[in-house]
Amino acid sequence: MKGVYLITKNQGKIMAAKRVFDKYGIELKNTDQEFPEIQADTSLEIAKHTALEATKATNLPVIREDHSLFINALGFPGPYMAFIEKKLSLEKLFRILDLYGDRSGYFEISTVYADPKGRVLEYSYQVPIHFKKEEVVKDPRGGWNGVICLEGEERAFTEYPEVERLDSWNKNYVRIAEELSKD
Repeated sequence: MKGVYLITKNQGKIMAAKRVFDKYGIELKNTDQEFPEIQADTSLEIAKHTALEATKATNLPVIREDHSLFINALGFPGPYMAFIEKKLSLEKLFRILDLYGDRSGYFEISTVYADPKGRVLEYSYQVPIHFKKEEVVKDPRGGWNGVICLEGEERAFTEYPEVERLDSWNKNYVRIAEELSKD
């Protein structure tokens, strides 16, 4: 059985990847080892840097996924989402979205596979979203998940189990698993 190491502590990413790799007979392992995450303008740059550093340090095949949130009216925060989300209250976010009259956006999902032989697979795609006009179910972590909805969905992320959204986040894992299963 082939195996690959996913570099994350995010349980949602682990569930999404496991769902895919199990179907392809590829053992998914996780590592608690910390690797530096650079600041960059794209999720792909961030994921690639970490994957290359991790495979070099561990001599193992690794996957690193990074995602960014873009607000269409603003063209950011992108990879700086975590910082902005902590600094910008929901009230201020609502005022900005109302000012622009555009509540749409997308997540950029970038995933990189790297192995010790020098093979690198890079994939990115967008998941369209929109922002509700008010928070329905408060995000216990204090973030924006109580107002973000997948396109065509009226429930905010906090209104339903994460397992229902896994297929929205795992397309890059499918592409990597398909490539690895050809070996």
